[in-house]
Amino acid sequence: MRVLDALITGLAQGAMIALIALGYTMVYGVLKLINFAHSEIFMMSAFIGLFLITMLGGTEHPLLAGVGGTLMAMVAAALIGMLVERIAYRPLRNRGKSSLVRVTPLVTALGMSVLLQNLAQLMFTARNRSYPQLLTGSLSLGPLSVGTSRVVILLTAVVVMVVLELIVKRTWFGKAMRALSANEEAARLMGINTSRVISATFALGSSLAALGSVLFCLDQSPVHPSLGLVVGTRAFVAAVLGGIGSITGAMLGGLLIGVLGELLKLTSFSGGTDIPAFLVLIVVLLVRPAGLLGSARAEKV
Repeated sequence: MRVLDALITGLAQGAMIALIALGYTMVYGVLKLINFAHSEIFMMSAFIGLFLITMLGGTEHPLLAGVGGTLMAMVAAALIGMLVERIAYRPLRNRGKSSLVRVTPLVTALGMSVLLQNLAQLMFTARNRSYPQLLTGSLSLGPLSVGTSRVVILLTAVVVMVVLELIVKRTWFGKAMRALSANEEAARLMGINTSRVISATFALGSSLAALGSVLFCLDQSPVHPSLGLVVGTRAFVAAVLGGIGSITGAMLGGLLIGVLGELLKLTSFSGGTDIPAFLVLIVVLLVRPAGLLGSARAEKV
């Protein structure tokens, strides 16, 4: 029974991690850039979601506060993501392909991450803030009782992944993303507004991080300025483990990390829940450098 409960909790935990990992994998798939500021956008949107849910009534109007606050937090996160891309990354594009130029966006991403974290400390202080308890109650599955929040998280993650796959495979925007990923210059010559597609990719990935942050804080954690450091690291590992650039891989990596972490809590090594995730990551990358569902391809220089 404890193992089954840990599996369900791990799947819910992994689903939230996967929602954040999708932002990493989408930006990398288009720009071949690791957006380390993504974890801080997750943290900022958690604060925004808290204030919006409280403003909309919190526990007095749980449906309105939960749905309305989450949607508005997603919009705010999308705007922050677009702003980060416009200020920090867009000026660095089209500067050649030398090794030094390739390192510059990575350093910029780290700098933006530190900037957002310190900005959050100045704006919100370092104390923990708890979300209102909107997702209470549980569902009985025979002898097992599953919290409502876990069910909502799992269903949301599955729906988001399916919708995202449809967007990437069936819409003009998705085709433009794939064309840009294959060859940015060729995509531009075909009439695709690459700057607009990149900005929209940042917006979509950031909005998914906001969705994950609100669900995460409603389920289990208060929000604080260091929240993005812990959860963002797990999401990045999930994206790399599943195959960064692969939407399905990000979901698979998140679920694996969530389940491994919860199963470890049943042992005497419960203090090191991140250890097996990193061990599995190292083993997978040694055997399959592109990740579980990633595809390696040659790069012309």
